[in-house]
Amino acid sequence: MSLLARYLSHQQFCVLFEYLTSKQSQFPLRAQFAGFPVCMTLADRVHADDDAAPLDISKLYPEHVEKLIHYSGKGRDIQDFVQFLHQAKSQGQENLLLLTGDKLKNHQSGDDGLLRTRYLESINAVMEAKRQGGFYIGVALNPFKYTEAEKDAQYLKLHKKIKAGADYVITQLGYDLSALKEAQDFLKQNHYSQRMLACVMPLTIERAQFILKKRVAGIVITPHLLTVLKQEKKEGNEHRVYRRCALQILLCEHLGFSGVHLSACHKPEEQDLLESYVEEYRHLDLQACMSLWNRLWKIQTEKEFIPDVNSQAKPASAKKVFKYHCLDFIHGAFFQSTISKAIGKIVFRSRLWKAPLASSLLLKAEYLTKHSAVGCESCGQCRLADTLYVCPETCPKGLANGPCGGTHLDLCEFGDRECIHSVNARLAKAVNQTHVLKENLIPVVPIEVRGTSSWQNWFSVDSKDLSKSP
Repeated sequence: MSLLARYLSHQQFCVLFEYLTSKQSQFPLRAQFAGFPVCMTLADRVHADDDAAPLDISKLYPEHVEKLIHYSGKGRDIQDFVQFLHQAKSQGQENLLLLTGDKLKNHQSGDDGLLRTRYLESINAVMEAKRQGGFYIGVALNPFKYTEAEKDAQYLKLHKKIKAGADYVITQLGYDLSALKEAQDFLKQNHYSQRMLACVMPLTIERAQFILKKRVAGIVITPHLLTVLKQEKKEGNEHRVYRRCALQILLCEHLGFSGVHLSACHKPEEQDLLESYVEEYRHLDLQACMSLWNRLWKIQTEKEFIPDVNSQAKPASAKKVFKYHCLDFIHGAFFQSTISKAIGKIVFRSRLWKAPLASSLLLKAEYLTKHSAVGCESCGQCRLADTLYVCPETCPKGLANGPCGGTHLDLCEFGDRECIHSVNARLAKAVNQTHVLKENLIPVVPIEVRGTSSWQNWFSVDSKDLSKSP
């Protein structure tokens, strides 16, 4: 059992210091922080797409230092991840944080003739790491979602992550304590034993402005927070940045979190200042910490952390509900019935389809039939029945098991469409199929399957290895 696993299993609050991967800079590591045990975490391609690999950087630090290795699926396939797991095992690295990842800075949509960028979903990575065994597996949750659909989609996916084998959960960075408490309550209400840590960061005005300017995915900075930070900068009260961060660490401990994942605090002088405030405030109880937190953020209504949003839930449209029922009927009649399966096996086991021309015509026929209806991209392993007939290929990242953490008020991280998983969450409620989005673990599409006919694959001998819809 790794030290991190031991801390969390024994409910020993710990602090995870996050470091960006750099071969030019190495940072001094602490043995403890304000009496809490510490681990170092190595981020994966946060600064640039070609950042050094966390596993490579981990070798620059002593073996006795407890490390948490991030793995982001952006621009990667399952075979890349299998290779990563082999390397991690060879280095004795047990602690993993598996992420789908934000938008690759050099993302290719596939519209210009270049290969489309693919993203390995965290759920598929968890399943593979669990299959291989020997790892302590963490996943992410973004609880800072403020429409009903995108919040539902986040928690439906968390159900799947836990079902897939996640051992612990780390939240996205955020400052809305009510959202963090809701995340902790989710675990309790569903009787999950997984531990949860919260991501925290000393929020300076410069960092807040950078997040807004760069539209850093999934992080909510409201106008009120920006106003407070600007005023503090003007008045020379920037020490409050670290006072608030210290309070948030202690508040997370009071709320039952198992630790914090501390970002953007890698310099010794920053850590020392933060530690001094933790020591100053650690005698305060929950109510006293909350009172001081609210005073430093100038909170009056508790809505200052929440973006402007229409509180009225948007229902699924009648058109989408009708389309679902039509496609579900077609799927049942042509691909699930006993007669259709028997006929399909006879037809598609014919040697005719081994001929290049016949195979090409079949693929074109399937594409023309399904592209206009659902956005088919000839993945060869159709997953429509598991996604309520909303094609995951219409997600820029191609995510089938649920959303990434980068949405904002139902808007996709890419900014050009509504998140299909918000659409799905609404639709699932309307057609009473929420359990599908909560329970069905959708396997990854192998590269070699893409560009083949899912119809033929569905009725083939090996169809049991494919997903549930053609």
